Amino acid sequence: MRRREFIALVGGAATWPLLASAQRAMPTIGFLSNAGDEASLPTWRQALSEVGYVDGQNVTIDYRDDQVLAVRAAELVDRNVAIIIAFGNVAARVAKAATATTPILFLIGGDPVKLGLVSSLNKPGGNATGVSVLTTASEAKRLELLSELVPQADPIALLVNPNSATTELKLKELEAAASSLKRQLRILRASNGRELDTAFATITQDKLRALDIASDNFFRSQCQRLAFLTARHALPAIAAYREFATDGGLASYGASLMDATRQVAGYMARILKGEKPADLPVVQSTKLEFRINMNTAKALGVTCPPGLLAIADEVIE
Repeated sequence: MRRREFIALVGGAATWPLLASAQRAMPTIGFLSNAGDEASLPTWRQALSEVGYVDGQNVTIDYRDDQVLAVRAAELVDRNVAIIIAFGNVAARVAKAATATTPILFLIGGDPVKLGLVSSLNKPGGNATGVSVLTTASEAKRLELLSELVPQADPIALLVNPNSATTELKLKELEAAASSLKRQLRILRASNGRELDTAFATITQDKLRALDIASDNFFRSQCQRLAFLTARHALPAIAAYREFATDGGLASYGASLMDATRQVAGYMARILKGEKPADLPVVQSTKLEFRINMNTAKALGVTCPPGLLAIADEVIE
């Protein structure tokens, strides 16, 4: 994600009345994220506008999107930003290590207590709070949905990121789910583009007939590429993120990024009005969304059971 693209999108949001005193210096919000996180741009534009903030009118957005997160976090602290909003587990931990005073709002997929971000969910203490989205608990359901979409597939390929701190927990959840479904899993690992290509080469070589993509920030940043690869290999697949299905993947099931983003944006507005992160409980976002791309299903020869179509939040045609 490029900073100028983020600013252009946020700046293009619907006009909102300016905060009372035009002469007052506008607060600066620092956004910290891993490189390549483009999927959240439209979501954040909408969420910020809904709580009354437009870049250049009543707030200044400073987006730091880079692999060298520790350096970028230090830059935001040095700039004396009003709040740091951190996307992802790594960004949140780096922000927390960079400052004990600047308010931090995180949007993560892990346990913030275990990650050392807060003392407890109800009473965070310190300078950080935010939203933890439901990820690990949704892994089993995603595998179940894929099994219904491709009932003849066994074993099922499972793509995980070996560098993720939650991978082992997800694997335990998924192995238990696979056992209850009487399916075998073929575990493939990838944390970069080269390893993704290797994983898909293995899928072709071993003639695997379905792919479950575990929730992970790296995979979210690669939704378009993953959709392309599954189409090229004629592979029915499901991922955690809406963008995978809208980009041409068969289906997606996972936490609602829009819902979680709105919650973070709401906390941002409250902190700018004087509330403290220590007093704002961590929100556990539990809204899950299921999408099926019918164009892809037809191209792959997948027959979607009526029951799945009935529970889908969106059927893409």
